[in-house]
Amino acid sequence: MSTPSPSSRSRAASGLAAGSVGAGVLAYVFFAASTRALGAEDAAPVAVLWSWWGFAAAGLTFPVQHWITRTAAASGEGAVRAAWATPARLVLGVAAVAGGVAWLGRETLFAGDAWFVLLTVLVGLGAGGMGVVRGLLGARRRYAAVGAVLVGENLVRCVAAGVLVVLDVDDPVAYGAALVLGYAACAAWPSAWRTRPDAAPDAQPVGGADAASTRTFLGGAAGAQVVGQAVLTGGPVLLALLGGSPTEVTVLFATLALYRAPYTVLLGQVVQLTGALTRLVVAGRVDRVTRVEHGVLALTAVGVVVGAAVGAWPGPWLVRLVFGDEVRVEQGVSVAIAVGSVLALATLVQGVVLLSYGRPQRSLLAWLVALAPAALVVAFSPGSPITTIAVAFVVAEGVAWLLLVLATQRARAALTRA
Repeated sequence: MSTPSPSSRSRAASGLAAGSVGAGVLAYVFFAASTRALGAEDAAPVAVLWSWWGFAAAGLTFPVQHWITRTAAASGEGAVRAAWATPARLVLGVAAVAGGVAWLGRETLFAGDAWFVLLTVLVGLGAGGMGVVRGLLGARRRYAAVGAVLVGENLVRCVAAGVLVVLDVDDPVAYGAALVLGYAACAAWPSAWRTRPDAAPDAQPVGGADAASTRTFLGGAAGAQVVGQAVLTGGPVLLALLGGSPTEVTVLFATLALYRAPYTVLLGQVVQLTGALTRLVVAGRVDRVTRVEHGVLALTAVGVVVGAAVGAWPGPWLVRLVFGDEVRVEQGVSVAIAVGSVLALATLVQGVVLLSYGRPQRSLLAWLVALAPAALVVAFSPGSPITTIAVAFVVAEGVAWLLLVLATQRARAALTRA
């Protein structure tokens, strides 16, 4: 594969950035339109499905995408083609399990509507397909195309929701179907469904990754992202399971959705970071990776302060502005969610660095350990349920971030010794 010129790299990076921002804006337009059209109470099943969309993106899109990008950067697309069966089984298995869980919990999660069970399965399958398309486009450094995929997914979603609003449709299932329809954007890039014969058919990813190693990488990456996404977006689901009212579920979801807008934008751009860092690691340029880590530390410190200020003052007003006047969040909850969202950005980048080192299992371990203090907050906090969940969110993100920083340092030291 030829190396892109600096000008083409700059245009591609700009296209990816613009696509990530556009996709983030359109994602919130969709849910804002759904919430306003249905009302806070009736929108609750759509909020739960949207939360599962976030889990599916984390547990399926993210690991499949980054496995493809990292493997192709290190060993070529032939190595990706040789191991297709493993990620395919992962996607099918997770979609089937999610469907089963949705069926068993349909009364609590979806007010008994069985159509949402089918939508849950389709979200899982669509998330896997999106990972394939974005992964192969990213491996080919077609970052502007990745940005276009991001925009296309959410644009289709918004257009479908807009049609429903114009037709005065008030069925939550219709808006859930509009969410799923966004995955149809994958069909616009048929070339991204086929690997190129740029390596021998039996080529293997760096590190001699056979099927077992591929499963380990995908499992570690998927597990870490699912736990991280559960912390980032699972509050509304937990609140629903704990008996929170539909309105409280929607308020918590709306606040989390708004404050994680920068995360949504960055999530679309890290495909470029994965390939770049992997190439540096393979080339032995660990010093440059270290500079990236130091920059993230500095930005995190500044971001926490800025996030707290935004959450304390304009945040609650912005939530009402975007999602409607009946969606009101308390200031303390707003501050906690804003700070936790900044820490989520830092954990995302640290996790990508560990992926470039080939250490996703350490990310998973960090997140699992971080759940323990968060669970203690949920179990013993004397505050209201929504406040308790907000505090647990900050604790989990903060502990995970610290553990990921330590894990990255150990991975770097091990590579340097080798």
